[in-house]
Amino acid sequence: MENKYSIIGLGKLGCSMAAAIASRGIDVIGVDISKEAVDAVNNGYAPVQETDLDTTIKANKTRIKATLSHTEAILNSSVSFVIVPTPSDERGAFSLQYAKWAFREIGQALAKKDGYHLVVLTSTVLPGSTRYGLQPILEQESGKKCGVDFGLCYSPEFIALGSIIENFLSPDFTLVGEFDQRSGDILEQCYSQFMLNSPPCQRMSLENAELTKVALNTFITTKITYANMLSDLCERIPGGDVDIVTNAIGNDSRIGKKYLKGALGYGGPCFPRDNIALGFLAKELGAQATIAETTHQANIDLVPRIAAQVQNIVSPTDTVAVLGMAYKPHSHVIEESQGAFLAQTLAKSGIRVVVYDPLAAQTVRNEFKDLVVVLDTLEDCLKQAKVFLVTTPDPEFENISAESFGGKDVVIFDFWRMLDNQVTGHSNIRYIPAGRCRDETANERRLADLWCNQ
Repeated sequence: MENKYSIIGLGKLGCSMAAAIASRGIDVIGVDISKEAVDAVNNGYAPVQETDLDTTIKANKTRIKATLSHTEAILNSSVSFVIVPTPSDERGAFSLQYAKWAFREIGQALAKKDGYHLVVLTSTVLPGSTRYGLQPILEQESGKKCGVDFGLCYSPEFIALGSIIENFLSPDFTLVGEFDQRSGDILEQCYSQFMLNSPPCQRMSLENAELTKVALNTFITTKITYANMLSDLCERIPGGDVDIVTNAIGNDSRIGKKYLKGALGYGGPCFPRDNIALGFLAKELGAQATIAETTHQANIDLVPRIAAQVQNIVSPTDTVAVLGMAYKPHSHVIEESQGAFLAQTLAKSGIRVVVYDPLAAQTVRNEFKDLVVVLDTLEDCLKQAKVFLVTTPDPEFENISAESFGGKDVVIFDFWRMLDNQVTGHSNIRYIPAGRCRDETANERRLADLWCNQ
């Protein structure tokens, strides 16, 4: 029997997932509590900003429907993916408040349905949440038994904002945490229908899957932070160059090159909170997560250190431009963004700060009010400032050249080392690439003092 699909929650991930499934020629019905989001989808528009989402919805308008009614969605589908917020709570854990509400609605809808239905939680949660926090709600509200009348899986997606649709359709692997074999069999078959690249499916218990999701994210943040540590060290040795070091060690198959780029720290709505959550879980279970806790602290410490370097160079009359306020290119999200933190820190110290971001301008205006000056074009930023911080590797910034500054004296902090070929060697430009030796003489003296007297 062919499965029919519903998506509970039409945020960035949920709406993108619905669009991706529809792009495979499959009908899907989405549910959201926001009438605005429901109306947008039904009219063929994206309710949120995400790469290719609007065009994908338009191209598949006849296959995507949205509703405010969980019952309508459940009665007209056989598999439901639940993708609702699980924000961090005051303990550092992931709150289940929105998931519990959604599961009550789903349970009440299941009570009206004949036949088997598979419920799949996709939101990030900690081990035990699905089985002990949410399954009982489904059973209580529906009056039915998990594993008999309905199935249950935990199956998070491994995506990045700005490339959700692409990541969903072509993942490295799919992760299926299953209540029982029947549930897992159905979900694995669903994924084989969706995916373009036939990825391997990793099936396991609910709890192992819940831990796997958080473990993968915290491992990536550890790798980012490790590369940033190497970047700091390379600045302090003669001829130091973090790209040379990370390129070499990234050739080792045990390490790999992905996310091994000394630059700024990680940000966004997911990575920063996962280390905190893993630390919370470890303490509650009587274990230790020292690496996760240290990674989190090292990431927090990065912005004040960089801000101090900038403040040492800036005079009271200088304007600093931050190029890149989103936490990554191709996104308007500034949550936990290192560029946003830098702009805020410098502005609060009394420095005039202007900012430019290709997508995040309105978000910055809403969040920062009058703390910084948001400019509409890159050219305006280049004209107004003397000190520049390139905080994201946005493709637009690659077009900056020495001529872009009109011959005036400027300082460029390039955290991604994008502009080396364009600006190095020009007398009016002081170019400071992160992760490279800045003072050969001082660094040679430091190492000589360390070893010559032994």
